[in-house]
Amino acid sequence: MEIKYNRSGLVPVIAQDMETGRVLMLAYANAEALSLSQSTGYAHYFSRSRDRIWKKGEESGHLQKIEHIRVDCDGDTLLYLVHQTGAPCHTGYETCFFRELDGTVIARRLVDPDEVYDKKDE
Repeated sequence: MEIKYNRSGLVPVIAQDMETGRVLMLAYANAEALSLSQSTGYAHYFSRSRDRIWKKGEESGHLQKIEHIRVDCDGDTLLYLVHQTGAPCHTGYETCFFRELDGTVIARRLVDPDEVYDKKDE
């Protein structure tokens, strides 16, 4: 299947929990990140803010083990069906989509991000 990357060489990736069906997050992958995801079985993405590939959970330990990778009908969006370890959101919530448009929080916070990301500095 041919993947249609955007002008920046990226394709959007939706991560969905294999057990619950909950949409966990949206990120982007380039060809190298997709190849790493396929070869290792763990989600890799391209960070636009850091301008580099990152393995989901490389700092937090909150990994995404990929069960399936699916391609949408147009070939321009991917779906990773994953087994999530820990919180998928860097803010500690059980999904990155934890707020309504009015700001109402509708999901649980699983971890305090300050505790997760500061552990490396101790």
